[in-house]
Amino acid sequence: MRGRLDSIDWAILKELQADGSITNVELARRVGLSAPPCLRRVRALESSGIIKAYRAMLDPKALGFEIVCFAMVQLSVQGQTELKAFEDHITGWTVVRECWKLSGDIDFILKCVAPNLGAFQSFVSDLTSLANVRNVRTALALDMIKDEPLIPIEAAAEIS
Repeated sequence: MRGRLDSIDWAILKELQADGSITNVELARRVGLSAPPCLRRVRALESSGIIKAYRAMLDPKALGFEIVCFAMVQLSVQGQTELKAFEDHITGWTVVRECWKLSGDIDFILKCVAPNLGAFQSFVSDLTSLANVRNVRTALALDMIKDEPLIPIEAAAEIS
């Protein structure tokens, strides 16, 4: 469906990516449609898989998660079986909020949260003790400088 998106679809995506809780009436007003056709377009974007989900963005510190960290993981063996085993293990850890498989000398980067330094240290200990883990480098996040949604809508609209 990406090739069939028009300027109104892109405007809808931009608005929803900025605020997924916007009402359909307000969304329609912002993109220059009446509510029923706007809702039909949103439903079409959802059913096509372009819109995957809606989430609330929560403040980790306000909810008791003082530590945000990144772990760069290098495995000893990168066969399909070993990669899948690591991925399965990581998906079971609630402390891991994002996991990306990478090319290059780092196999995975994990974005993690922990309530305190002790919990962070326990997580690192558990991670480094996994059988196929060769090396782990961690970095504590000091401050968030930029937090934008994953897709730059203006650039995406230009390349479609």
